[in-house]
Amino acid sequence: MNAVAAPGILVALRHGQSTWNELNLFTGWHDVELSAAGEREADDAGRTMRAEGLRFDVAYTSRLTRAINTCRRALDTLGQPDLPMVQDWRLNERHYGALQGLDKKETMRQHGEDKTKLWRRSFDVPPPPVDRSSPEHPANDPKYADIDPELLPASECLKDVVVRVVPVWSEVLVPLLSSGRNVLVTAHGNSLRALAMHLERISAADIAELNVPTGVPRLYNFRPDATAGLVVGSARYLGDAAAIAAAADAVAKQAGGH
Repeated sequence: MNAVAAPGILVALRHGQSTWNELNLFTGWHDVELSAAGEREADDAGRTMRAEGLRFDVAYTSRLTRAINTCRRALDTLGQPDLPMVQDWRLNERHYGALQGLDKKETMRQHGEDKTKLWRRSFDVPPPPVDRSSPEHPANDPKYADIDPELLPASECLKDVVVRVVPVWSEVLVPLLSSGRNVLVTAHGNSLRALAMHLERISAADIAELNVPTGVPRLYNFRPDATAGLVVGSARYLGDAAAIAAAADAVAKQAGGH
């Protein structure tokens, strides 16, 4: 009888700081580059994973440049520059609707702290949508020409992101991990919050307080489960604990997401 493969490991990595993060703008699906600091964070993530002795069989990213380049730089530093990388739009950041491109602090001054926090952190209240004709609507971006326009958002709350991220877990990641493959997923604050909510069974009330630091790998180990297929056995951030806490605190102090 053949032995059943032990589940592979999953590392979830939030992209490094982007140029719009640096400017404190709502970014969402707007495609921007990494800042110099973000490039360093990506390289550091690779070094951290190398120090842990990690190796991957495949990598998944969103279709946004900041996630793709973070993944590429981290893999270069890790010593796996030729690892296959698959881009999945469902791993994109939350679409911030009409807030995209606005300064976060100015938005808070205009609309009030309570309203801005509601748009930013509530589970089921999206910001105002963009018009279908807006350049910020992904249906007008050639990058998504292969996607049914009806699936592309004009604005999203975290609940909407959960709806598109969970199928990536069940349809893509579970089969890979169940066959013993190690997977790196490089994505965004809200798509990784959605994934963590599902994997770590975080409630809608508690997810508002989860702050995912940029450039810090989170390692998941799994065990087989007759009902769920796989369940989390352990989850931890990799690297210096004090630096990770400071990075998460910096996210918490911002007036909006990325």
